[in-house]
Amino acid sequence: MFNLFKRAESTQAKPRRRFMPRGLVRSLLGQARADRLSGDLPTVPVPADDFIAKNQKPLVARSRQLVLSNDYARGFLRMCRQNIVGHQGIALQGQARDPDGTLDERANDAIEADFKAWGDSRICDVTGKRSLRQILNRAVDDAATNGEFMLRMVYGADLNRWGFALQVLDPQRCPVDFSQDRLPGGHFIRQGIEYNRWGRPAQYLFNTLDPGEADYTYGGRHYIKVPAEEVLHGYLEDLVGQRRGLPWMVTAVLRMHNLAGFEQSALVNARVSAAKGGFFEWEEGSGPVDEEDDDEPLYMDAEPGSYQQLPPGLHFKGWDPQFPSGELAPFSKQMLRGIATGLGVSYNSFANDLEGVNFSSIRQGVLTEREHWKDLQEWLIESLLEPLFQAWLPRALLKGIAVAGANGATLRPERIEKYREHAWQPRRWDWVDPDKDSKTAARDIANKIKSPSQVIRERGGDPRAVWRQWASDRLAMIEAGIPEAIVDATLGDPTMNSGATSPQGESAGDDQ
Repeated sequence: MFNLFKRAESTQAKPRRRFMPRGLVRSLLGQARADRLSGDLPTVPVPADDFIAKNQKPLVARSRQLVLSNDYARGFLRMCRQNIVGHQGIALQGQARDPDGTLDERANDAIEADFKAWGDSRICDVTGKRSLRQILNRAVDDAATNGEFMLRMVYGADLNRWGFALQVLDPQRCPVDFSQDRLPGGHFIRQGIEYNRWGRPAQYLFNTLDPGEADYTYGGRHYIKVPAEEVLHGYLEDLVGQRRGLPWMVTAVLRMHNLAGFEQSALVNARVSAAKGGFFEWEEGSGPVDEEDDDEPLYMDAEPGSYQQLPPGLHFKGWDPQFPSGELAPFSKQMLRGIATGLGVSYNSFANDLEGVNFSSIRQGVLTEREHWKDLQEWLIESLLEPLFQAWLPRALLKGIAVAGANGATLRPERIEKYREHAWQPRRWDWVDPDKDSKTAARDIANKIKSPSQVIRERGGDPRAVWRQWASDRLAMIEAGIPEAIVDATLGDPTMNSGATSPQGESAGDDQ
């Protein structure tokens, strides 16, 4: 029995040890090995504060220089302004509702009109130079070049009727190299910003805010402190604990600089090649006849179609460099692809190169790029427009927001919570293939996949404004004497016209 028990015990399945393939182990460990090929990569993680303090200022300086001197950097800023803000800006859409849940159209129209009036360049900017749309463009430019934007909300009855305006600040006036620990109340200063013990901004420190003082100088002996509630500070967070922003061109700075230097060298070499120069060379034992001209260099002026006879023993040795030849375009294209990837844009749009693309490829690239722009639009709304609206609305209500056609009536300030409901409509883009995408939108509406208002917003429009325009056009056509049947047929549902595609893929005219 003992032997049988031992045998039964020995035959039980033992857990098998699993080993990683030796090649995989070497590959994983090789990623962390420090050798001559990876010696320039860090082996110790650097805290966000240290990385920003050491690298932000030189990166900003280089980005600013590229914006002023590099075509591709300027083109990237132009793309940011056009796709994030757009030529009409980001529109406010009031969403105040009555107790029964219906939209309060008159209140929403009044809020939208008053906000648009405040956004005039003579009102919303303390200098009277920038409209709200231009301030948004400035914020986008600063974020792309400086890594962040800073705006100060200024209050005062002498500013305008609202008593509220914006001051555009240079983020570099907030010293990124100034930090201090163990302030009263557990506060501390990191990179020019004072925080409470929880890491919430309390004050921003600036060298100067006086436009009469020169840039980057101290306004007196101490920093000027501005409460954090008055500063709109926006940046994209790349590292956990990051307190200041890095330029959006951070990974493309060196590529753009080196590509510009390569193109300049190729241009100089091409000009030299086009000149077709050369050298004179004497045979051994030969030389100038006149000894007085021994030290004088020989020159020859060449004219098209003419040849000159050289003295005996003198030969001409041509110098004809061939660079640049076929390698310039592929190298530049590869560099631009890397730059475009770092900037988050498509190569074809960034390099203005549509050679060799087809509809499918350009559509895929455009759609992917547009998702990137939408993400940046939401970032700008959350970091700038939302806190701006929340600061503007109570002052606008206290000033009095007039309701059109209500005999001087204004919105009641005590209903501010009702009027806080709103939405933002950023710019949208035309469809890549208008005919196909329009049919797809009509089919989605017919199949109840999308609502008409959703389709209108995807095109960058305001559904209420579109429907009002339709109603206005219909009324104007009827008042002009056009029979209602013709008006309804003209403004009817496009899917009901002959030739339109029904949800089942058949022509609507086949059912009649």
